[in-house]
Amino acid sequence: MRVEVLLPQWGMGMSEGTISTWLKKVGERVVEDEPLVDVEAEKVEETVEAPATGTLTEILAAEGETVDVRAVIAVIETD
Repeated sequence: MRVEVLLPQWGMGMSEGTISTWLKKVGERVVEDEPLVDVEAEKVEETVEAPATGTLTEILAAEGETVDVRAVIAVIETD
C-alpha cells in the first residue's frame, strides 16, 4: 500500500517549511515513527517521523526546497 508523507503543521501560523536533511534515502526501509526528515519551520527545526513501516520509494521535496503545509514530500510503500 502507498502511504504519502505530508508536511505537518506544528504551529497555528505555520504555512510552509524548508526541507533541511533527509535522514533516509530512496530504497531504504523505514519503521513507523522513525525520524525521516528534518524540516525548518518558523525558525525552529522539527523532525517528521515515518507514518508507516515499509520502503521509502519516492522523495518529492529536495533538501533546501520550501513546501506548503500538508504537501506530499515523500512516499512509503508498505509491505
